[in-house]
Amino acid sequence: MAGSILGSILKISTWGESHGKAVGVVIDGCPAGIPLCEDDIQVFLDRRKPGQNRYTTARAESDTVEILSGVFDGQTTGTPISLMVRNKDQRSRDYGTIAELYRPGHADYTYDKKYGFRDYRGGGRSSGRETTGRVAAGAVAVKLLGELGITVQAYVSSIGPVSIDRSRMDLSLTEESPVRMPDPEASAKAVKYLEDCIRSQDSSGGAVECIVSNLPAGLGEPVFDKLDASLARAIMSIGAVKAVEIGDGTSAALKKGSENNDCYTTDADGIPVKASNHSGGILGGISDGSPLLLRASFKPTPSIAQVQTMLGRDGACHEESIHGRHDPIIVSRAVVVVEAMTALTLADHLLLAMTSRMDKIKKFYLD
Repeated sequence: MAGSILGSILKISTWGESHGKAVGVVIDGCPAGIPLCEDDIQVFLDRRKPGQNRYTTARAESDTVEILSGVFDGQTTGTPISLMVRNKDQRSRDYGTIAELYRPGHADYTYDKKYGFRDYRGGGRSSGRETTGRVAAGAVAVKLLGELGITVQAYVSSIGPVSIDRSRMDLSLTEESPVRMPDPEASAKAVKYLEDCIRSQDSSGGAVECIVSNLPAGLGEPVFDKLDASLARAIMSIGAVKAVEIGDGTSAALKKGSENNDCYTTDADGIPVKASNHSGGILGGISDGSPLLLRASFKPTPSIAQVQTMLGRDGACHEESIHGRHDPIIVSRAVVVVEAMTALTLADHLLLAMTSRMDKIKKFYLD
């Protein structure tokens, strides 16, 4: 299977299946000298792991990370970093009744057509369990960005018909919400909506937004490797994401140029700043120094307990329900996955940007 590697300088390769012995990631190109220990990574994995509350799958995984290589005396060594998380609570028997069926909304049919074989136990590589390696690698990228004062924070902006009110938004409250909404009133409404979904054996979609602060201007290549294009690719690679927006996103199509343009002014120190940020911190595919804002739309969890019509490998249609332990909504656990993919993309572009100007190269080698 190709396509499990991401990045140009800072590269990651995730591995493992939902019901295999373990999942993990190998990180190549990480600079030496970054303070790193397992606790630094575990705090991110704890935000992703299942069984957090009623609105996540009940699969009981501790998601304990093991650093196998690339760290010595509490610092990265510049060699490949290998991270592993062992699977402890697989219940493959839950999938026995659908071994020969293609689940609606899943990759079962397409995997079978591509490979002539599929791991029906939780979806194998197409499972959300694959994101464990992404989050572990993202924790390392966040540490790298943190060395430069760059912060990445994501949150749930909508669940079904419930959206946050930005006048009430307080990012410090994100982790206090069971659905990671930084608006207590919207969070309570979303919980009520999810209770209705659970009672009707259904699921819900939602959206995650991510804000990056203190990102320097000048990241991104202006043609095929635009920063927003790289971010879109990384975020769209998350299994359940169906759309990615930067800044105003699709709402920009409804505006006039005079409404959408970000005019420049100067701050008290005479430094150029934008009076608005409709572009979301990226112009011409290159970061402009403003806060970066992206938004990812997630489809509803396709595994629902309702009886559905499923196509069988025998070519016939069957009425069947999906058993097992599944999230009624994906976005609350996906918040940290969006942070991870954003951080990995930005860290890679930071390293790439070091080679874009001769004066920077001279400063590195001659100063």
